[in-house]
Amino acid sequence: MVIHGFQKLTLLDYPGKVACTLFSGGCNFRCPFCQNSALVLNPAAEPEIPEEQVLSFLKRRQGILEGVCISGGEPTLDPDLERFVTKIKELGYLVKLDTNGYRPEILKKLVEEKKIDYVAMDIKNAPSRYGETAGVKKIDVMRINESVEFLKSGMVDYEFRTTLCKELHGREEIEAIGKWLSGAKRYFLQNYRESDYVIDPRFSGYAREQLEQFCEILRGKIETVEIRGVD
Repeated sequence: MVIHGFQKLTLLDYPGKVACTLFSGGCNFRCPFCQNSALVLNPAAEPEIPEEQVLSFLKRRQGILEGVCISGGEPTLDPDLERFVTKIKELGYLVKLDTNGYRPEILKKLVEEKKIDYVAMDIKNAPSRYGETAGVKKIDVMRINESVEFLKSGMVDYEFRTTLCKELHGREEIEAIGKWLSGAKRYFLQNYRESDYVIDPRFSGYAREQLEQFCEILRGKIETVEIRGVD
């Protein structure tokens, strides 16, 4: 598997677990507010970390680390993902996958073969604004919905999450998302933050008060709704 980033310790990326995080390159979306522009737009220019180096680290950390988070970019684009995850599982680790959900066939296969233990799926926006928010003109929202419904079926532990910015997300969009994800287990709202690494730096985040109002719209439809990453 092609690995472009490696965070050796995280207490945040895998809920309730001491973990590390790996970053793949490339993505089938072009979300304008994406914080990992280098990995998305030109991954070949980023340094590559040998797979053997990562596996050697994981062997040394057995009994210390509990989980491995695989993020990106979009990890399901890598043809070696399943093989690499199998090696991680053989070392006794839990595996969390971060995904945009656009390849439900890969997600289902990994879950059904018990290769991953937790999924964090990005919900970019309400279905009516998905292509605009994902930066892809022709997008098949039914592929996203297939992943949503699969996760809601409960075969694997999961969360949905949305990065909110004023220019793309308002009350109407939040209400539509709430209806779409109704019955889901866990949903996190993440506020947009300015960064030098954003693909298109023209967005702005919300005040916490407004985020709390959005949470109230969603509660009652989704089991757990929380704000993440806001002081």
